[in-house]
Amino acid sequence: MERFEKPKSLTESVLEHLRNEIVSGKLELGAALSERQLAEQLSVSKTPVREALAQLRTEGLVMVEPRKGAYVFSLSAREVIEICDFRIAIESAAVKLAIERNPDAYIADIGRIVGEMDRKISANEIPAYLALDTEFHAAAFRHCENSYLRDSYERYAGKIAALRTHLAAKPMHTKLSFEEHVALLAALRNRQFEDVDKTLLRHIGRTRHSYAATVDDIAVADAPPLRGNEPAPFVVRSAPKRPSS
Repeated sequence: MERFEKPKSLTESVLEHLRNEIVSGKLELGAALSERQLAEQLSVSKTPVREALAQLRTEGLVMVEPRKGAYVFSLSAREVIEICDFRIAIESAAVKLAIERNPDAYIADIGRIVGEMDRKISANEIPAYLALDTEFHAAAFRHCENSYLRDSYERYAGKIAALRTHLAAKPMHTKLSFEEHVALLAALRNRQFEDVDKTLLRHIGRTRHSYAATVDDIAVADAPPLRGNEPAPFVVRSAPKRPSS
């Protein structure tokens, strides 16, 4: 019997749109989000927008302050370090299992992705390259045969991808990123698994060391300087500080 794909609900469509806007950087880190304005822009009621923002909040892509409203997440240097710690732990485990359980399929998958990355970076198609970067790291979770690892990663994949977009504006970041992906692929093809772990650690660790420990808001730290009295292009609010333990 022929199967029909279930059409997306309005909330799912709004969720996918807003997630892509944040991940791509069209909605910038720290930007204020208005349910009413978003509903008007998307020609929908506020209900699917509210439901979509609630889901994005669980993914860490949207922050909500009581009586102040919602805004795109922003990160302190401390939080960037925590994301990198999480990635190193979970990706190392997924890569190890993918190598043990599905080495040929895993290596073929990322070989295809790196080939496409090469074409996109040569054509200076950076958004397409960044989408492939996300796919590269997700490949380990597709092949590791562990749903707990996969689901844990997918919960924060959007936030990691949005941070990746933000870092792409840094000089040489994308070039170095691609070189490290090529090195990871070469180590896997040569079955040099110790080098795989070292290269992955270096690759993620470069993001870890991008900011001084004193940086409270990376969106503000990386914003281009304003000229004269030029107004800021969007409202930036620092994420609420965590109480010290």
